Amino acid sequence: MSVTKKIPQRQCTGCGEMKNKKEMIRVIRTPEESIVIDTTGKKNGRGAYICKSAECFQKAVKNRGLERSLKVSIPHEVYEELEKELSGLES
Repeated sequence: MSVTKKIPQRQCTGCGEMKNKKEMIRVIRTPEESIVIDTTGKKNGRGAYICKSAECFQKAVKNRGLERSLKVSIPHEVYEELEKELSGLES
């Protein structure tokens, strides 16, 4: 009898699609209330996931998906910083 390993799925806060956890980028709210991108996927904090595309990031900003998921209001400067980090990860 073979055991099939379950692949964790997460929902993108931008497009709303369920995808493999490893294919997505995790954005966390740390206990110190700062918003950062978690490249390892293991940092402490409340997490939200977005696809590795600028389009999904823009949708998440527009519909406030990250703010709802992280349960905190995010300043515009933080969005700009996240966008720079995302563009660095895409290339």
